Amino acid sequence: MLVQLSIRDIVLIDRLDLVLEDGLSVLTGETGAGKSILLDAFALALGARGDGSLVRHGQAQGQVTAVFHLAADHPAHALLKQNDIPDDGDLILRRVQMADGRTRALINDQPVSVQALRAIGATLVEIHGQHDDRALTDPAAHRALLDAFAGHGPKLKKLAAAHAAWREARDARDALAERIATARREADYLRHAFAELDKLAPEPGEEQILAEKRQLMMGAEKIIADINDAHDAVAGDASPIPALSSAMRRLERRAAQTPQLVAASVKALEESLQALEIARDALEQAQRDADFDPRELERVEERLFALRAAARKYNVLPDDLAALRDKFAGDLDQLDAGERNMTELEAAVIATEADYKAQAQALSAARVKVAKSLEKAVAAELPPLKLERARFMVNIETDAESRAADGQDRIEFWVETNPGTRPGPMLKVASGGELSRFLLALKVCLADRGSAPTLVFDEIDTGVGGAVADAIGQRLARLSHGVQVLAVTHAPQVAARAKRHFLIAKDLAKEKGAEQRVATRVNVIADEHRREEIARMLAGAKITDEARAAASKLLEGAH
Repeated sequence: MLVQLSIRDIVLIDRLDLVLEDGLSVLTGETGAGKSILLDAFALALGARGDGSLVRHGQAQGQVTAVFHLAADHPAHALLKQNDIPDDGDLILRRVQMADGRTRALINDQPVSVQALRAIGATLVEIHGQHDDRALTDPAAHRALLDAFAGHGPKLKKLAAAHAAWREARDARDALAERIATARREADYLRHAFAELDKLAPEPGEEQILAEKRQLMMGAEKIIADINDAHDAVAGDASPIPALSSAMRRLERRAAQTPQLVAASVKALEESLQALEIARDALEQAQRDADFDPRELERVEERLFALRAAARKYNVLPDDLAALRDKFAGDLDQLDAGERNMTELEAAVIATEADYKAQAQALSAARVKVAKSLEKAVAAELPPLKLERARFMVNIETDAESRAADGQDRIEFWVETNPGTRPGPMLKVASGGELSRFLLALKVCLADRGSAPTLVFDEIDTGVGGAVADAIGQRLARLSHGVQVLAVTHAPQVAARAKRHFLIAKDLAKEKGAEQRVATRVNVIADEHRREEIARMLAGAKITDEARAAASKLLEGAH
């Protein structure tokens, strides 16, 4: 519930701090004292649209802060978590309005978007008045109210799960159908491409190996003659190896006689012969490597060019041709398997849709039944509100082809204000005063279900008096047993039933360096002074003893 409301520099309010309690609190005061300004400021803190004109004249900015105590299971906790807002105590909503029209929104002193502020504010407070039609024109809200009245939460959760299962099955079927259709359109291309690549049988890395082999073969043609000449020089008829070998053997025979003269020469000749033999072996290997069949070069080039042509055709790298072939094979397998799986997915769609329909039809039947109960409950509240000739109806239209997560029903609250007149949507048929009383009757019936923890009623007693105003007061008091109720009222019968009474009045405030200016003040009226305010509401400008006596009677009767 709302425990504190602080306002700074909003229109006529320079500084205001209200501490609120549970139960019914009323705000009264002369016309023009600032009651609407107070509600506008409160709405600003809940995410209403900002306006620079709300800032008190001469100030750069205004500010409104609302502090709430939350129950442990209140839905605002989930919204705080979704928005990564600290949630470790009271919930503090703050709105700063700049004179230039800009605004800042904060929740628990963390900057947030106005949309986030509005979403959380909507779970905390409902503001209702003669011209407030948000809950009355939106059929989705009517459905939610009826379901809350019936306690359909578990059924709605199961239905939502059935709807999600049906959508998942339908989406899976549709996605597979699209893939199959695409594959069928491309089936001829896939088969041709796969056959072509399968016949080509590309291997990763093959293109580089072939390119290097081709380069080697083409280079060998140019240097084979030089290799042969070098081989002839080392191992041919003009080879120095025989002469060197003969000379080394002669020196070796003399080595025993004069080793100190020939040993170094023998060693050098031996190393030279070994080097020549190594050179001969290398040249012979080069000859063998360079000795290839010209037809082999032709085969390498044909294979290399085939790989490169396929890569250009399919717009991939040559090394990716093997993976592409495997993909084409997979697509063809998927086409065949997809047509088999389609039967299974179609069966899943039929089964999940049948489950959804059964639950939706059962919920529709339950809604029709509970609608009668709600109509009866609201009807019981109408006579004391001077609507004894009116009828309240829950209009339910079921679309069997609809597939919504919350069912197949479009629900709207209708009324018939007089017998014989044509019933229709509440907002279109009921007048302003009737509308507020219908709303109050609904709220009384739904007080403990589907309601925000704080309800604000803005002059819903306008245009009524006597017994009707007393009936409104009774119902506001009943509402306050389950939720916190704040009512702006001109009806003494309503004010008399309040647990706490605030008086709104204009006063003169001294501004810094300026003349005195009018400011709105809100004060709690102590119990011993409430009679005087209620007498003023009864009598007007001049309070008479008769008015005081009537006020005392109202207070005694209310309690």
